[in-house]
Amino acid sequence: MCVFDVAAKEAEIARFRHAYPQAAEAGRGHSALRGCEDVRWSEFPGCPADIPVLLYSLLDQAAAPEAGRVLSNAMHNSIREMNAAVPTVLPFLLRLVDDPHVPGWSEALDLLVMAAQFAEPVDENHEAEVLWFGSDSDHPEREQCRAVFADHVSVVAMLPEELIGSAGQTALWQAAGLRTTRSPGDDEGWVE
Repeated sequence: MCVFDVAAKEAEIARFRHAYPQAAEAGRGHSALRGCEDVRWSEFPGCPADIPVLLYSLLDQAAAPEAGRVLSNAMHNSIREMNAAVPTVLPFLLRLVDDPHVPGWSEALDLLVMAAQFAEPVDENHEAEVLWFGSDSDHPEREQCRAVFADHVSVVAMLPEELIGSAGQTALWQAAGLRTTRSPGDDEGWVE
């Protein structure tokens, strides 16, 4: 299994900072990212300390695509496991996508879809699924992510399907606790 260790993540962020030395300045002071520097990112196992650099860089037009890619790698521990810091990153990303003028809007949206897909509960009765992804009890970040999406349900509900595709919208809506199908005469949990 391919594992992304913290040293590799830090080296990738250092390369990013070298390639885009002024990118982080673009996002400093943006209200959506207020408080991101107060988080002790390195206290999450396998999480690099410089997550704010990548979040700020999503507001730099030239650096946003690469910042999104590097942040995606930082948010993974392996190809099948997200980092425990993801529930803490999500509110910042959700506030960024709530502003359509953010240069890295599509990158933030892609990261949200990825997190929603990783947050799907594992069927504990399906041995192969548990073997591959681990049980939900071993990965509390899944439920924590779903709680963050539910707390930001109004943002999730307004994200346009044509920009994220039906699979992405379904993953986001399920993570937020929204219904993805409508029962006749039942409007509860449905957002139009």
